[in-house]
Amino acid sequence: MPSFDVVSEIDQHELLNAIDQANREISTRFDFKGTNSKVEFSEWTLTITSKSEFQIKQINDILKNKINKRGIDVRCLEFGEIIENNNQARETIMIKKGIDKDKAKNIVKIIKNSKLKLQGSIQGEQ
Repeated sequence: MPSFDVVSEIDQHELLNAIDQANREISTRFDFKGTNSKVEFSEWTLTITSKSEFQIKQINDILKNKINKRGIDVRCLEFGEIIENNNQARETIMIKKGIDKDKAKNIVKIIKNSKLKLQGSIQGEQ
């Protein structure tokens, strides 16, 4: 019986390259001079820091563009709230990898309802 896998994985190397390109663009843009704006990556979370909420939104656009150009689907990013303190704004972005159990169950249900000679199985969060 033929088989195929539905897997949601992110190439970490390409993601790091996209983050590096975004940081380089941020450092060279005139409207970010002296703001100490940056994107940091640690354990599948991104942290964006800048001076204002407006600049955070601009960095989000830059980051989405760079990630998309690297062949990574932007839907894997889960944007959090923008938190503004005295003279700094911060946003945490979670990177989703794997397929949720609910979505995996829906995929298996669709396969079974299609009446094809296929068998679906869920393999953890892969």
